[in-house]
Amino acid sequence: MADSAKTSAKKSSVSKKKIFVLDTSVILYDHNSIQNFQEHDVAIPITVLEELDEFKKGNDTKNYEAREFIRFLDRKAKDKSLTEWISLNGGKKGNFKVIMNAAGGEVDATRVYMGNKMDHQILNACINLKKEEPHRRVILVTKDINLRLKAKALGVEAEDYETGKIKDLENLYTGKAEVDGFVPEIIDALYQTGSVELEKIQKRRKLFKPEVNQFFILRSSRNTALAYFNGFTSHLEHVPKHTAYGIKPRNAEQAFAVHALLNKDIKLVAISGVAGTGKTLLALAAALEQRREFKQIYLARPIVPLSNKDIGYLPGDMKAKINPYMQPLWDNLKFIKNQWDEKDKEAKAIDEMVENEKIVITPLAYIRGRSLSNIFFIVDEAQNLTPHEVKTIITRAGENTKIVFTGDIYQIDTPYLDEQSNGLSYMIHKLRGQRLFSHIALEKGERSELANLANELL
Repeated sequence: MADSAKTSAKKSSVSKKKIFVLDTSVILYDHNSIQNFQEHDVAIPITVLEELDEFKKGNDTKNYEAREFIRFLDRKAKDKSLTEWISLNGGKKGNFKVIMNAAGGEVDATRVYMGNKMDHQILNACINLKKEEPHRRVILVTKDINLRLKAKALGVEAEDYETGKIKDLENLYTGKAEVDGFVPEIIDALYQTGSVELEKIQKRRKLFKPEVNQFFILRSSRNTALAYFNGFTSHLEHVPKHTAYGIKPRNAEQAFAVHALLNKDIKLVAISGVAGTGKTLLALAAALEQRREFKQIYLARPIVPLSNKDIGYLPGDMKAKINPYMQPLWDNLKFIKNQWDEKDKEAKAIDEMVENEKIVITPLAYIRGRSLSNIFFIVDEAQNLTPHEVKTIITRAGENTKIVFTGDIYQIDTPYLDEQSNGLSYMIHKLRGQRLFSHIALEKGERSELANLANELL
């Protein structure tokens, strides 16, 4: 009877363990995803390995993720068969194995959806696994929304890969706050001396507890001020509206952004906001203002292929292929140049910097693997990067390098990212409160009245 009870308890324990089936999109997002399912088991359809084989060559992050995952499986498997359960971490975590794509039986995804696509084979692998393990929950994990919908239509549980996602996006750090009823004498002191000790402020207003590098719009009964809490000195400092290479801030938020961009102590800046708020323009103007302090100014953006086709499908040489993607960056540079007459030294300086490659505008893929020393590096459209890609860029920073990420976290152009899982949101959430980091969310559009109307009503 004792042996029977032990066997029953063991079966009960196994039945509580779920089986998560990983799609290719999850592995290309995070090669370490297989280890993030606690005590539960993980299954990899053979079709996923076939797809990873196509991604293993190349210099993009997805190629790196594919190679790392394949190497991980090889190290774990050793002389074992991948079709048998293999421990992920000596019993502390679950097991993994590769599952075959047999026909779906009564419910066959290739028949239902009329095609033998890779996704349909993955669905059949899930259906068969459910038959093999009737007492366990089998859950498909994929970042492909359409595949999740197809799975659920066939009675297969499906979820997004949640690791690294920002749960409370509505309260994502904006980098700024408005404070009404502030102490007027403190505001006077900010104008007179430029800064006030936090300890002195808290004697008058105990509940004032600023975050590191946070910006403020302070209002009292008789005056107002823009301020910034310096994380290095623990002083509240006045923020004037500095002009950067002919570009003057048009609102408080833009003044905050320019302040962060010109602050030598802050090495990493994130500027988020919808189209027309001035994110890239301000970053480029600040870089030009500090051109003598850096060896080069790099402007880069990820290339998101049209219709999911690689840029190799486009006509012309490589320069002709990438120019349409880089044109918005050139437009910002032209706008700054047009602040001046063609004969002015500032306009001529921009032309010389482009000609001498002091300013370089390039696809992000072209600078991967490089060491970034003595560079002002602007990454545009950062919401189209994964958290791993953002980390990779930042870890390339050498001495005297400043990195600026700009983007709109709600304007995602890549199929397997969203506002909660993209690299820009992840960075803002994770680096909040660090002395080397500053973030400001721009909300007011300054491009034109027409652009503002479209943002508000369309």
